[in-house]
Parts: sequence; structure tokens; C-alpha cells
Amino acid sequence: MDISYRIAVRYFFSRNKRSFISLIARIAMAGVAVGTMAMVVVLSVFNGMEDLNRKIFKTFDSDVRITPAEGKRFKVTPGMLQAVQTVQGVKLVTQVIEDNALARYGNQQTIIRLKGVDSTFEKQKQLDTAMVEGTLRLIGDNGTPYAIIAEGVRNALSISLEDIFTPLELLYPRTGTRTLNLTSPEAFNQLNLRPGGIFFIENRYDDYIIAPLKQVEGLMGYNQERSALEVYLRPGYAEKDVSDQIGAKLGKAFVVKDRDSLNADLLRAIKMEKLFVAVTLSLIILVAAINIFFSLSMLAIEKKNDVSMLFAMGATQSLIRRIFIAEGAIVAFSGAIAGLLGGIGICWLQMRYGLVSMGMTTSLVDAYPVKLIWEDILYTGVIVVMITMVVSYIPARRAAAAGALLRV
Repeated sequence: MDISYRIAVRYFFSRNKRSFISLIARIAMAGVAVGTMAMVVVLSVFNGMEDLNRKIFKTFDSDVRITPAEGKRFKVTPGMLQAVQTVQGVKLVTQVIEDNALARYGNQQTIIRLKGVDSTFEKQKQLDTAMVEGTLRLIGDNGTPYAIIAEGVRNALSISLEDIFTPLELLYPRTGTRTLNLTSPEAFNQLNLRPGGIFFIENRYDDYIIAPLKQVEGLMGYNQERSALEVYLRPGYAEKDVSDQIGAKLGKAFVVKDRDSLNADLLRAIKMEKLFVAVTLSLIILVAAINIFFSLSMLAIEKKNDVSMLFAMGATQSLIRRIFIAEGAIVAFSGAIAGLLGGIGICWLQMRYGLVSMGMTTSLVDAYPVKLIWEDILYTGVIVVMITMVVSYIPARRAAAAGALLRV
């Protein structure tokens, strides 16, 4: 061990240290520990929220989505489908028609987001974990078309799956109608479906109704046209890489986005919040570490005779500076290690036992999501090291300069 650290350790554990200086050092350790622990926990919560949102997106959104660069619809040709399906990693391609429509059930009605999908949708088994009632099927054994309904729509329309006599009516304005008369039945195309299942993911998806593609195509007057293609990948393939390959094949006439790109605004907002919180907590750690500055300054005053003796024995100003910087490092690192261990322990307990609930009975998760990322722990450690060097250098330099003057 370097002599500067040996002396610093002896100062740190010295029983002759004045009680007030010892108290300030302990306060500094506690402040650094609490700030470090808070940073680890808060950053892990943001990581968990980002991971949770990605799981929510994956429950409903496709891995890659293809939409027209201009307009709302496009013709799907066999050549186009083949071009997409031949891209390495593509498992399923679902044809989609999606638009707003009016839903009516009994005496209730509401505006919904109608999504028509082909038979590959059921093969994805994407909504299996989100079903809260009924079954995930679009066409019954006898050819009856079914609708998969979001929980929000069910509540708005008071839909009952047990009522087999009341149909779910979907209305869409007829194409070519110059003036829309809301009171005229001739102004709307109408489709009757039987409610087959209820799903719940998150509030942003609460206005959706999923129905068979053929029926929705007839309702909206899409003549072999689609509003999107949803691509689902095989395990082990990166969504960004596959979307880039599909985009290169289809050209500029189409917009190809992976799931993260579709939800880029929300993910960017989470990362920005995480950054601002990290900066704020770093400032809090800096304020807590100022106590290290005061404790080292008073320690330098108390140990001025020892410093003079060290100079008399041939010590240099550099050695004296290193002693006090090492003293500050011991105080800060002790608090940082305790804070890191405490933060990791709290996160582990939350992941294992879910101690803190989100307080939402309809949420996908009961407890706050937490995800430990070692890069965040490393970042926290680096912040503590930098702050320690900053607050320890000035009193260490003053102690060395004062000792040199006493020697003279």
C-alpha cells in the first residue's frame, strides 16, 4: 500500500480525532451513501419503465410496420408480399386495414379504432396474454365473424359476451358520398359482428376493435387495398436490421419502421427524463460531498503539526496532497460502496417481491418495474469519483501549502 494511503487510513480510524470532525465525516459518508443509493434506484426504475413500455408495445404492435409514404392506402401485390417474405428473419406478414369507425351496441355508441387483420393474426398469438375474457378468434367454426374488443370499448358500450342476440354494429361512411347526413342510414356502410373476446393492454389501446380483414374491407370499401403490412420476426433477429432490409427492397414509396421507431417519442421522453434525473441526483451527491470538503479542511488544521513533522522527515507537498485526497476518497468510497450495495439490494427486493405497488388494479404489472443495468452503476461510481476528486483537491492543496510554510 502506498504510504499516503497508509497515513490516510490511520487518520480515518484514529480514535484521537476530534468528535466534531468525526461527525462531519460520518455525515458526509451518509450523504454520499443516500445520494448514491437514490441514483441507483431511480435509474433502475426508469430502466424498468422503458422495458415495461417495450413489453406493452410488443403485446400489440408488430416488429416492423410498412405504410405508404403518401396517402392512407396502397395496393398489395403478390410480388410485394414475396419481396417482404423473402427477407431473412421474417416469420409472418399480416395485411391490415385500419381506420376510425362508429361502433354501436344496443342503445350505446362510440367512436372506435377498427383494425381488420387476416388469418395470420391468430398465428402470432400476440394478444394471448392480454385477453381478460372470451377467446382470441376472428372466424367461428360455422363461419361467424367475431370481434376482439378492447376493455375501454366494452365499458363504453356495456358489451356482454353472454348476450348472443345483440350484435356489435360497425358503421363507416360510404365512399363517394359528397355530403354526409348522419341521420340517414344510406350514408353509412354497416357491418354486424359478434363480440368474441375482450383484451386489455394499456389505456392507449382502449379504443380498438379487431375484426376479420374481409369484412372490414367490405365495410370501408377497400378494393384489394391495405393501410399497412405488419411483419413479425423469428427469434434472434434484430428489428432495426430487418426493417432496413425491407425498406431497401420496397423503395421510397413505403415507410418501414421497427417497433422502437413507431414509439420513438415516448422512448425518447423516458430517456430525457432519466438524463435530467441523473443530473439532478449528481448535484445532490455534490451537495452531500461538500461535507467532505469541510471535514478535510478541519482535519488539515488539526493535523498541521503532523504535516510539519512529515515535511521535516522529507515529505513533499505532493505526498501531503495525496494523503488528504486519499482521506477524502476513503470517506466518499465508503459511502458510495454502501450506497451502491443498498441500491442494488433495494432493486433486487423490488424485482423479487414487488414491495412497492403501482396502486393500479388494472395495470399489467402490480409493482413498479425495476431493471438493473450495470452501465448505470458504473456511471454512478464515476460520478462519485469525480466529485470526490473535486471536493478533496482544494483542502489537500491548502494543507500541503500550509505545511510548507510552517517548515520554512
